[in-house]
Amino acid sequence: MLSVPAYAATSPTEPLAPATVERRDLGSRDVLIDIKYCGICHTDIHWVRGDWGGKDYPVVPGHEIAGVVAEVGPEVNRYAVGDRVGVGCMVNSCRQCAPCRAGEEQYCTQGTVLTYGSIDRDGTLTQGGYSTHVVVDEDFVLRIPEGIGLDEAAPLLCAGVTTYSPLTRWGAGPGKKVGVIGLGGLGHVAVKLAKAMGAEVTVLSRTLVKKDDGLHLGADHYYATNDPATFEQLAGTLDLIVNTVSAELDVDAYLSLLTVNGTLAIVGATPKFSLDRSSLVRNQRAFAGSVIGGIRTTQEMLDFCAEHGVGAEVEVIPAEKINEAYDRVLASDVRYRFVIDTSTLTTP
Repeated sequence: MLSVPAYAATSPTEPLAPATVERRDLGSRDVLIDIKYCGICHTDIHWVRGDWGGKDYPVVPGHEIAGVVAEVGPEVNRYAVGDRVGVGCMVNSCRQCAPCRAGEEQYCTQGTVLTYGSIDRDGTLTQGGYSTHVVVDEDFVLRIPEGIGLDEAAPLLCAGVTTYSPLTRWGAGPGKKVGVIGLGGLGHVAVKLAKAMGAEVTVLSRTLVKKDDGLHLGADHYYATNDPATFEQLAGTLDLIVNTVSAELDVDAYLSLLTVNGTLAIVGATPKFSLDRSSLVRNQRAFAGSVIGGIRTTQEMLDFCAEHGVGAEVEVIPAEKINEAYDRVLASDVRYRFVIDTSTLTTP
């Protein structure tokens, strides 16, 4: 077993603190990754603060992991020491159910093994990327192409694939008009990806505070949803809307912005919404959901980002500022993703 420095949550009410985490001995198909950067996702905050029910503690969060291969097991054939690699939201699945066989491991019928806070196949509790090293089966390791900095690549392992999946699934591309609700950690990546795919991109944000940022990131249009005129002006004009926010949503209002056969896709952790059936049956609109993407799709996303120069907008922080970063995320005070420099982790 390898003991490595980490930052852990010990309860939903205490600040995260320096800790030590044990990594399993390298198996025949395992990859030991020297973590360089780990993104802070809003999911990390929901998880450690118990927003989604009771959790096992202590837990080391972090599922946006970017680093370098330090060692490989004897049967590993896809990676070698020194390779630039990443790990996203999953580290295992049953490999046998229909979704797994189709490359959709995130929908594993036996239960996807999450990167942290999940019981792995060997019965141990998984621990995430707020640490210096991690051991992962090679099937769940992603290659990070040259051309993307490891710091700006880290958030792509969650925010990137979470938005890439619905954009590709519902046909964002030339001739399509795509709306993105929210310009935060997910939304800013969605704007970049949709634009790189060739779509005409409209940001739908509560206010115009981030308008300059949105246009700089590639949006063609930027509207404030606290202005009722927005919904009148854009009615029936968008082919696809991707909702990236975790606030309550007036689904009927946003469905009214879609064209015939348009789709509103939910990827944010929306807690509550209203829905009138007529909003769907009129003009054959669809209301859909999506969660991250399989390993194959995640690799496709990373390759696409490298080809088109897409990376997350990041603020790199030392480990000692993790708790401050959590508070700033909750206050929407980040442009647009915090990333931990794991070289700043120390043994408690």
